[in-house]
Amino acid sequence: MFIVFIGASLIGLSLGILGAGGAILTVPMLIYGLGYSEKVAIASALLIVGSISATTALIGIKQKKVDWTLVIYFGGPSMLSAYVGAWSSSYVSGATQVIVLAIVMLAAAWRMFHSFKPQAPNELNRLLTIMQGIGVGLLTGFAGVGGGFLIVPALVLLGGLVMSQAIFTSLVVISINSGAGFIKYQSILHESNLLLDWSTITIISIIGILGSFIGQRYSMKLPQQKIKHAFAVFLTIMAIFILCQKLMINT
Repeated sequence: MFIVFIGASLIGLSLGILGAGGAILTVPMLIYGLGYSEKVAIASALLIVGSISATTALIGIKQKKVDWTLVIYFGGPSMLSAYVGAWSSSYVSGATQVIVLAIVMLAAAWRMFHSFKPQAPNELNRLLTIMQGIGVGLLTGFAGVGGGFLIVPALVLLGGLVMSQAIFTSLVVISINSGAGFIKYQSILHESNLLLDWSTITIISIIGILGSFIGQRYSMKLPQQKIKHAFAVFLTIMAIFILCQKLMINT
């Protein structure tokens, strides 16, 4: 229970403060902390992160900090490709999915060490936003990664949003991506006779939602750059551990 509480709190805080990181933390926690199989962990992570993101996004919707035009540009293609990513995952092993996740974690860590500045959107940027949305959706469906570490910079750089808008818009996109991916995973789990632990999913989601509210409340008062760097170091260590563990098992 202690692992669940700490892990769920970190998931919620990362989503509330950074608009990212929730799914990247959730999948390893479920696999190595609670002993879930890879595919059950990914499906559960999609539901958990989707629930936390959707609930926290309500704050941004109420404060009118969600850019619905960019939700359509980014979230529409991303939602469709998330379903495709989940469908493609049925043709590979769970170990392969987790290895891809670890590689994505390294990419996320690298991205968090780099700052970015907003720029005015134009037609080319909108096209790139659609293309990046497709890529993020594929990752979400295939590896259970919400892609917030890509969505937030994309919305800032390509959409010209301020950070608070980017975070809340990212949470809306993550929630619809996670929902689309989870819909497909239900059939994948059913075909494999795998079941979800709904009580644990509910507990983690509730704790994560509370953590996300706290993180969002204090996000503008905290040193985000230092938090990102610390989170990046943590992701790097975890990714190396996962790669070593999976590659040693497969050799």
